[in-house]
Amino acid sequence: MTTVAVLCDPPRTGVLPGLDPSPLSAEDHAALYGAMCADTVRAVEESAADLLINYRAEGEDPPEDLRTVVTDALDDPDAARFEPQVGSTFSGRVGNTLTHLLETEGESAVVAVEPTAPFLARGDLDGLAMKLRRNDVVLGPASSGRVYAAAFGATIDFADAYTAPAVTTLTDRALDAGLDVDYAPMLPVVKTPADLAGALGLIEARERAGRRVPEHTAECLSDLGVGLETDGSELTVSKADTDRP
Repeated sequence: MTTVAVLCDPPRTGVLPGLDPSPLSAEDHAALYGAMCADTVRAVEESAADLLINYRAEGEDPPEDLRTVVTDALDDPDAARFEPQVGSTFSGRVGNTLTHLLETEGESAVVAVEPTAPFLARGDLDGLAMKLRRNDVVLGPASSGRVYAAAFGATIDFADAYTAPAVTTLTDRALDAGLDVDYAPMLPVVKTPADLAGALGLIEARERAGRRVPEHTAECLSDLGVGLETDGSELTVSKADTDRP
């Protein structure tokens, strides 16, 4: 069985700092982060994988706001296992989690994802697991050299392994360890204004075509009054005044 570790922060102000400058407020960022987290954990539940919420918090107990987002998104709230992250850097936290799962708990396949890839679907996760049967490491690339997922059947040296461009650094670390590497199809992540504009355009296109959209994310952006503007060559994000009658 594959375990997918979703590395989450509590959905509060301060998340998604890379979205600035944008018309969204810090509270909007928190709402959007929570919605993307909900879509991500829902995709894991629908897949053949086990769900681990690897949360970042000062205490040992999961933050209640994060637990609420996760359990409300799931058909079976008991399907989620919560464990705190350990480490001072993102690379270290991923490494500690995946190494523990592979070496201490005896898992044969683990996947690290962030809740900023709302278009991630069951088929994407099952595809990662299938590729991992034939390869030691499978990376899910995103734009600008980032990754939305990293799947491992064996450990690497995770110190600074997510140094940009993460897809290259992770590949090099896997090759240094003598491991085979393959890649999943590219998916969008939402961390910058350009990412958000691209996601809005893709949601709009998929809705028009009657195709699947990330339900919670699309609803959140609609409720926030977030939309697109274009001058014919460049897309920008706009926000309606939702307080008007």
